[in-house]
Amino acid sequence: MTNINTIIKQAPFVLGGVEKRLYMPERMTLDLDILGKIEDAELIYQDLEQANGEKIGDLSIPDSQWKLDDGTSLDVLECSVNWVTEALDHANYSPDGLPIIDLLYLVLMKLIAVRSQDLADISRMLGGAKDVQLDHVKAVINQYLPNAVEDLETLMILGKLEQQSRKFSFYQVI
Repeated sequence: MTNINTIIKQAPFVLGGVEKRLYMPERMTLDLDILGKIEDAELIYQDLEQANGEKIGDLSIPDSQWKLDDGTSLDVLECSVNWVTEALDHANYSPDGLPIIDLLYLVLMKLIAVRSQDLADISRMLGGAKDVQLDHVKAVINQYLPNAVEDLETLMILGKLEQQSRKFSFYQVI
């Protein structure tokens, strides 16, 4: 897979798609996602074009999909909401140095998306999170998406239950 750090140079960004490696067991994904501020989109597109990236089309306004030289599918997610700048300023870093969105904002982003896979991801990520992380996630959700706090708490419980069930094999239950 392409090292995105060698392509995107002019604008700040946080990777998605592969970020879950830091927060839960990895699952197969067919693309790479990057999150950027909407005002940086043209800089990101310039970098992609200079790296021979090909714009495939628009996903939803204002997101787009690109194909990189090595065949990697890249989704560019552009956001103008106020928490994106905060998320970009507080990135985590993967072992290979890629900037990864912090768990707090990843959960927020996935709650906003409301896709079934995103809800499953949230549950798995929160199932493995420490109590202090869960408190920070709750605070961010309460600040930016207060109507989702009850759903978040349900996903936390489900995640913990799934985490506990992994500790027991099928044969231990019988």
